[in-house]
Amino acid sequence: MDQFNNTNIPENFNDEVNMREIFQILIMARWFILALTAFTGLATLAYSLYLPNIYESEVLLSPNENSNKSSFIENYSSLANLAGVNLPKESIDSNSIKAIKKIESLSFFESNILPNIFLPNLMAYKSWNSKTNENKYNKNIYDATLKKWVRKYKHPQKLIPSSQEAFDIFNKQHLRISEDNSGNFITIKVRHKSAIIAQLWASLLIEEINSFYRQKDKKEAEKAVNYLNYQISKTNLNETKIVLAALLQKEIQKLTLIEANYYYVYEYIDPPVVMEKKSEPNRLVIFIVAILFGLTVSIVIVFVRHYSRENF
Repeated sequence: MDQFNNTNIPENFNDEVNMREIFQILIMARWFILALTAFTGLATLAYSLYLPNIYESEVLLSPNENSNKSSFIENYSSLANLAGVNLPKESIDSNSIKAIKKIESLSFFESNILPNIFLPNLMAYKSWNSKTNENKYNKNIYDATLKKWVRKYKHPQKLIPSSQEAFDIFNKQHLRISEDNSGNFITIKVRHKSAIIAQLWASLLIEEINSFYRQKDKKEAEKAVNYLNYQISKTNLNETKIVLAALLQKEIQKLTLIEANYYYVYEYIDPPVVMEKKSEPNRLVIFIVAILFGLTVSIVIVFVRHYSRENF
């Protein structure tokens, strides 16, 4: 008999019953679902309004070909050997390759970035008024009126943030570096609550990294010139003097290029600007995600409550 009854029940009957039951449960709990979803969405929207705007100043760079040519030692070591002068070996990595890692290093931040920025803008910044260009700082960290640090700290921290602590915040929260697959273009992004500070820091990075390698290569070239002049002065062989003079000429040319190239390692394809529009937070996306989250949670609660009552 049971077998007979089962064969006469449509295959989709149970599915229809289940869907009808689910629909009825949702209809009965519609006000709860709407209320919880609306509350979640509005509460999240209100919270997002208190989140500060973040501005992102983006720089597109291209390696400067002149600074990436092989150095004096690499190009002219064979000539030096002919002259009987032994020159030390040097890395063949171009400045542009090394500069990416240098920008992200603690030593570069300590020597080139930290002395040129206002530390509270990094460690105690609260908000920026785009209309008046007014900067506000967290009073629990830095007293702008008295111009002194008032934050609470624990070892190994100090009252005034150390370079290592500042470097950690700068790299994690404010700096983004990416390189295309060909290595021909580098993108640097600096994020900050102030669009003006973001642009200033982005410009500072490029100026300092160019200056660092320009000064470094200048010192090396000057040492090479002095060394070659010394070698020329102490040799009596004309053939050796001719070779050394050729090397000297190349180094002088290199010094000329160094002095002539302000953007020595990287040159701008697209320079940093003060952005008018924020990059985040995207309050609309936050609101939509909150609505979907609230809807999902409310439906789960409804079914859990409904079936738990049936089982007990």
